[in-house]
Amino acid sequence: MTVSDETLAQAAADGDAAAFSALVERHYDGVFRLAFRLTGARAEAEDLTQDVCAALPGKLSGFRGASRFTTWLWRVVVNAAHDRRRRAAVRARYAEGWGDWEVDRRAADAEVAEAVDWLTQAMRALPEELRDTLALVLDDMSHAEAGEVLGISGGTVGWRISEAKKHLRAMRAREEDA
Repeated sequence: MTVSDETLAQAAADGDAAAFSALVERHYDGVFRLAFRLTGARAEAEDLTQDVCAALPGKLSGFRGASRFTTWLWRVVVNAAHDRRRRAAVRARYAEGWGDWEVDRRAADAEVAEAVDWLTQAMRALPEELRDTLALVLDDMSHAEAGEVLGISGGTVGWRISEAKKHLRAMRAREEDA
C-alpha cells in the first residue's frame, strides 16, 4: 500500500525523517523539471532544486492539506524561482555602476604596474651605489636607516637619492625624445 503525499507531508512536518526522505525521493525529479522550465538553465535549476529541498523541512509546517501536496510543492518552487529572480535583479542593479569602476581600477593598476616596471628597468642602469640606496629608501627605510645598512651617513643617502632622481629624469627625457 502506498502512503499518500499528504500523509507523508504531515509526518515530515512532525519531524519524521523517513517521511521527509520519501517525499524528496518521490518528487525530486518533478521539482527539478519545474525548476528547469522556470529558469531555462540546468545549473540554475539544480541550484533552485537544492534550495527548495533545503528549505522544505521548514516550509512543511505551512502545508495545511487544503490542496494536493504536489500543488502546494509546485507553488513553493515557483515562489523560490521568483525570489531568486528578484535577488538577481537587485544584485544586477547594485552591480551596475561597478563595471565602470572596475575598468578604471584596472587601468590605474596597469598604469602603476607600468611605472613600476619602468622604474625596475631604469634602476638597473643606475650606478650600483645609487641603485642600492634607492632600493632601500623605496622599501620605506628612512635615510638614517638606509645609511646604517650601507655604512654611510644619512646626508650621503640624501645626496645619492638626489643623484638617482637626476639619472632617472634624464633617462625618462631620453625615452620621451626618442
